[in-house]
Amino acid sequence: IYTILPQIFGSLCFFLYLCGKFWINMRRAQFDILLSRLQEPRRFMQILAGPRQVGKTTLINQVLGEISFPYLSISTDGVGYTNKTWIAEQWAAARLMAKQNTNQDFLLCIDEIQNIRDWSKYVKAEYDYDTAHNLPIKVVLSGSSRVMIMRGLSESLAGRFEIIHMPHWSYREMQEAFGMPVEQYIFFGGYPGAAPLIGDVRRWRQYIKSSIIEATMERDVLIDTPINNPPLLRKTLELATAYSGQELAIQKIVGELQDFGSNSTAKNYLTLLGESGLVGALEKYSIDIARRKSSVPKMQVYDNALRSYYTKLSYIDAISRAELWGRLYESSVGAHLINATLDDEIELFYWRERDLEVDYILRKGEDVIAIEVKSNKVAETTGLNAFRARFNPTKSFVVGSQGIPLDVFLSMPVESLFD
Repeated sequence: IYTILPQIFGSLCFFLYLCGKFWINMRRAQFDILLSRLQEPRRFMQILAGPRQVGKTTLINQVLGEISFPYLSISTDGVGYTNKTWIAEQWAAARLMAKQNTNQDFLLCIDEIQNIRDWSKYVKAEYDYDTAHNLPIKVVLSGSSRVMIMRGLSESLAGRFEIIHMPHWSYREMQEAFGMPVEQYIFFGGYPGAAPLIGDVRRWRQYIKSSIIEATMERDVLIDTPINNPPLLRKTLELATAYSGQELAIQKIVGELQDFGSNSTAKNYLTLLGESGLVGALEKYSIDIARRKSSVPKMQVYDNALRSYYTKLSYIDAISRAELWGRLYESSVGAHLINATLDDEIELFYWRERDLEVDYILRKGEDVIAIEVKSNKVAETTGLNAFRARFNPTKSFVVGSQGIPLDVFLSMPVESLFD
């Protein structure tokens, strides 16, 4: 079978390439949200926040093609990080253009706003001026660094904005845009720009490295965050992604670099990587908050492409190794779930007591859902049964063998599990 797989894979890659020529026209769910809010009277700035390469700029351009009022759309690319006048200059241009269209709304869009130091301070001054003078200028800002976006919003812009979170692409979106089968989604993940490259593993890896990992680290994490130990930060990223779907003690991360850091530093770096949309650290589920905070974390990437990048194996090799494929399989479920936690309404945990475990625990308000992932034909659910007996969850599911098929589960919005 493994002599036939490469031929089948090559044909699928060519099909993905043809589909990829049209993905730019696909509209994500956030399109309708943003368009609807821009058609309302001016109330709040709209903040489009999400990791790199998930389609924020594309979505803005799609919305601009639908609105009926004039706009100015600009990007901070190429603007100096310390430029103190750039935002004021763009706002002045927007006001001048708005004056030419009396009695009509005007839209100002600024892409990758976090590239300007202290951006929120300058935006606040301009936005408040428009409000005080009753100027009908609506504002959309986008940003790739959740750290810098959330920091700026909390510092200066309270009460002036609404956030639209842009998560990584789901399996359903990748399947609709590229015809990607679930097995390829498990390995290659949900970066639409990388999908047409999967036939050339070297090119695909280079894209993930340069456009995702390095771009996020250099332009989102390191640019405005004090990092005393860059080697430990990079090692934390490498180990955390390689262990996605598994527990990983902070001490083990530090132990990989003798005398290069401390447990508290590594823990802070994990938090930073999670806020940057790369990899999160899940706490063990417990009623006792102190026990949750002190538990060994379970690593979870936001996109399985990152997990596969650090395997250093090809898709064909990975799918032929049962243990590794099982890890990727479970990690793909976790990636689907963790992207639903961005709006803070849903929390994600894992659970373990000695040899008993449940892969993922979701909590929303008083509702708790337990999810066990089975990539093989073993139907054993001892851990799930123990969790039910102890915590009486609202619902419980098995995903994979003997349960909900993986492609079906990955096509379901996580919020629908609580219905």
